[in-house]
Amino acid sequence: MAIDRTPGGFGGRLRDARERRGVSLRQIANATKISVGALEALERNDISRLPGGIFSRAFVRSYAIEVGLDPDATIQDFIAQFPNDSITAGHPGKDHVVDRVAVESERRTAGTFLWLIGLSLPIAAALVYFATAGRRAAPQPVAAPAASREQTPAAVSADTAPSATPPPAAATPEPAPAAPPVAPAAATPAPAATQLTVKLAVRRPCYLSATIDGDKRIDRLLQPGEEQTIEVRREMVVTAGDASAIALTLNGAAARPLGRDGEVVTVRINPANYRDYLVRR
Repeated sequence: MAIDRTPGGFGGRLRDARERRGVSLRQIANATKISVGALEALERNDISRLPGGIFSRAFVRSYAIEVGLDPDATIQDFIAQFPNDSITAGHPGKDHVVDRVAVESERRTAGTFLWLIGLSLPIAAALVYFATAGRRAAPQPVAAPAASREQTPAAVSADTAPSATPPPAAATPEPAPAAPPVAPAAATPAPAATQLTVKLAVRRPCYLSATIDGDKRIDRLLQPGEEQTIEVRREMVVTAGDASAIALTLNGAAARPLGRDGEVVTVRINPANYRDYLVRR
């Protein structure tokens, strides 16, 4: 943990400016949407409680504006007192969130794959069975044995030949056995979406970082009312400085909030797992 032990330090100067202006931490939290705990940590020089990187500098800028300090000069003072490796001290927690989300996504993908394999095996077996049954040749009808011919004795005279007996009736062939009925094939599940359309709307000022298919598209402070429409083919990684300030729509369906007010979150969304982020009905 990088905490400045010198008397006052950077955080002490911020606290003195706030007290001179007569502003409380709660008032600053309401105006900037930064949690009171993060503001208290900033005044204690406990930067390990901050999200790190551009988000820490955004917190310092917002605080400076509320207490009447020059935001650019205050940020320079902050960077001078805390080197770059200390500014990113808050990131391990964020990376932990990313890893946990990635593991959960892989687990769901593997479960879906196994479910599809289990469903396809009986369908394939049924198709093979009925295809083989259709190729079987129908049994040939067995001809009935010819009826024995009986000859009626007739009187034989010197000038008359014996009369011939009538031919026997033709045998009736036996009907061929009916083919077994073919059951209709079970409906296969609909394939997973190959592309994801994400609509992003901003409710209040929020720093946002978005990487789409490996390309960073957004890395700035978004203002209320801004909207973005993004096409995702493989994966979207989003980091928000205020989780509840961003509203998402995934393939036309409303998504649940990414987190609580003032919470810094990172999520991974792709065509395979986006339904996990939709509002449950």
